[in-house]
Amino acid sequence: MTEIIKAIVYGLVEGITEWLPISSTGHLILVEELLPFSGTSENFFDMFDVVIQLGAILAVVVLFWNRIWPFALTRRERAGRTGAASFIKTDILKLWFHILVSCVPAAVIGVLFDDVFDALFYNYFCVALALIVFGVAFLVIETWNKGRSPRITRLADISYQTALMIGVFQLIAAVFPGTSRSGATIVGALLIGVSRTVAAEYTFFLAIPVMFGASLLKLVKFGFDFTGQELALLVIGTVVAFVVSLFVLRFLMEYIKKHDFKVFGWYRIALGALVLLYSVFFA
Repeated sequence: MTEIIKAIVYGLVEGITEWLPISSTGHLILVEELLPFSGTSENFFDMFDVVIQLGAILAVVVLFWNRIWPFALTRRERAGRTGAASFIKTDILKLWFHILVSCVPAAVIGVLFDDVFDALFYNYFCVALALIVFGVAFLVIETWNKGRSPRITRLADISYQTALMIGVFQLIAAVFPGTSRSGATIVGALLIGVSRTVAAEYTFFLAIPVMFGASLLKLVKFGFDFTGQELALLVIGTVVAFVVSLFVLRFLMEYIKKHDFKVFGWYRIALGALVLLYSVFFA
């Protein structure tokens, strides 16, 4: 029962922090220190904290299904169109091509150097530094961006060049844990003139192939060799992350309509300082 409660806590933390630009990795590191799993294999947590993100990703799929599914299967969806092309929602299909372009930098580097980056940068100091640096970046960019009119105000306005640039910012998060994938892509998108709402939505959709790919990679490396307890913990954490993400995604989309991201920048700086202090006195 104790391990189940821990899995629920991990799911809560993942569901909240995956979408808010405050780094799920930084939070999960702290939670792992406070509530480590007992009776699991040595590499279980390294796989667990990535794969439970599938629950958060499923929440995006459920909430935004009509905006990400590129096929028109009902008569209503195909109204006014004929032929084979009537079954394709060209605007959504184009969006997915852009998303795939954004995935290329992180996919290539991640597959080749995932273990290297984990060994080099998955430590308290690097995570704390990433939290603080991107927290400051949020404050600086939001201040610089105040009063400016974004040049990209619709998902349809994102070009392949813009998609690739956002993918490069995502690569930073793939290399440095604590950066926050959503934080890196949103900061990058704001910097190149994407509106706050479009930056957030594009980040949500971009997470789908990225997190599915990262989870599959971790599962393959783990070997699918679960004990009954490990499988139960993984399922519970994933389900909780899914349910919590449904609420967090709705909250964030409403929040950014009236507010900027500065509060998340200050929070990241405070959390980074906390992780840094922990690494000095307790780790």
